Amino acid sequence: MLPLPWQRAGGRVRNPQYTTTFVFDNDFAALLPDVPEGSVAEGRGGAALLRADAARGICRVGCFSPRHDLSVPQLSVPELRLVVDSWVEQVTELSALATVAYVQIFENRGAMMGASNPHPHCQIWGVGYVPNELVREQDMQTRYLAETGRTLLSDYLALELEHDERVVCANEQFVALVPYWAQWPFETMVISRRALPALPALEEAERDGLADILKQLTMRYDALFDAPFPYSMGFHQAPADGAEHPEWHLHAHYYPPLLRSATIRKFFVGFEMLGEPQRDITPEQAAQRLRAL
Repeated sequence: MLPLPWQRAGGRVRNPQYTTTFVFDNDFAALLPDVPEGSVAEGRGGAALLRADAARGICRVGCFSPRHDLSVPQLSVPELRLVVDSWVEQVTELSALATVAYVQIFENRGAMMGASNPHPHCQIWGVGYVPNELVREQDMQTRYLAETGRTLLSDYLALELEHDERVVCANEQFVALVPYWAQWPFETMVISRRALPALPALEEAERDGLADILKQLTMRYDALFDAPFPYSMGFHQAPADGAEHPEWHLHAHYYPPLLRSATIRKFFVGFEMLGEPQRDITPEQAAQRLRAL
């Protein structure tokens, strides 16, 4: 049976006619908050070779603008500042829940990256565990802080600014660069100049700076092949466990698939899947092309 005119998928009442940023629960959530607890462990000789744990979470959609024909590079810095504010509000709200261990904000832009709707939006997941990539980053940052007394990304950013070969664009609060270890041809990172653990720690000027750097970077992406540039991006920040986490340094990753044109994409196949990634262009070449736009 088709939904009634005032209903969304799943029978929920449709969203109001919003005039600014707007966040709502995802109708097709990958995680649910009321999943029963449970785990499975199976193996041989006391070793758990097969393991599964129940995963809980809250999945939300964050609409950037009521203008569905716009995207991040086309929004103004004040409009993007409202998006940053909504991210801060969502991280603060979800982190306060006892069932949430980590908040992941990410955006899939373009059909090439699996976006089912073209309107400007992101996803906000509050999950009941710390995801694998974040566990790895936390481990490395914790070890580096213990060894040096400084955050890993503070030292890395200082090194990149000293060389100035892989920096794409910057302002007083943030730097966008092609990381030395980039795997995707035009992969970038956005790093806060000040070492802060998570989005809620942003000061007013830093919120403005984040809005500005996101626009600067995505405008360059769109100009690269004179076409809307697909990507998956997301913020990495400290876990939502109430601890201070001085080892954490807020940053965002951009993983765009395009290689030589708006229609030719990079694929990880063969040796790259079974051995290690190889670069089609160097990080320095990628940064130079983006910086010049």
